[in-house]
Amino acid sequence: MRLILVTLASVSGLALTVSLGRWQLQRAAYKEEVQARALQRGALPALAADALVALDATSVKEQLQRRTVVQGTWLPQHTVALDNRQMLDKQGFFILTPLQLQPSGDLVLVQRGWLPRNFQQRDALLPFATPAGPVKLDATIALGPARLYEFDGRERGPIRQNLDLAAFARETGLPLREFMLVQQGPSGDGLLREWTAPSLGIERHYGYAFQWFSLAILIAGLYLWFQWMRPLRRVKEHVSDGKP
Repeated sequence: MRLILVTLASVSGLALTVSLGRWQLQRAAYKEEVQARALQRGALPALAADALVALDATSVKEQLQRRTVVQGTWLPQHTVALDNRQMLDKQGFFILTPLQLQPSGDLVLVQRGWLPRNFQQRDALLPFATPAGPVKLDATIALGPARLYEFDGRERGPIRQNLDLAAFARETGLPLREFMLVQQGPSGDGLLREWTAPSLGIERHYGYAFQWFSLAILIAGLYLWFQWMRPLRRVKEHVSDGKP
């Protein structure tokens, strides 16, 4: 009876750990596919401005990371700085400003670049340029700013931890589009734009899969040792000692 219970528990544990390991591999494969599609879109010709404004919440997902070229006018009074953002291993801010596209008049939030921290006054930003009048931008399409963990959940003021596009649109009263742009190009305005590709955590899934498969091997090894190999070894020792 004991052998049956131990066998059932071992088989159940083995099946569970192997299935979890396979699930992690499937998640890694899915994210690799997503990453590959994003790279392919990044190599496509720039999306035309009229095609950009025609995107909706569904179709924009098929254009993420694709390049586009737009013209418009900044709305600097609604500029927001996202705190605790890194670039080139340094702490600072991501600067975001709404842009009114021309000639459509659509409003889209633009992640313009990175600004170093002002270490003499934490709640003040170092100066950067916001050109008045029409500007032309090279940019890539994104869903929204990456989120960081925050303690109080508040997202108000010119300096904040996170920004939700829909909430920011309600806060400002601006009819912002459901996607944003990430500005590319040199830092002539004082903002650095050494963007890195978004991390999908693919390596983490492979690490979890390794842990689950290792646990499966451990379960199988312990079962074989304690239920079969060790008893057989004891029988052989008894036989070699001349014991019945």
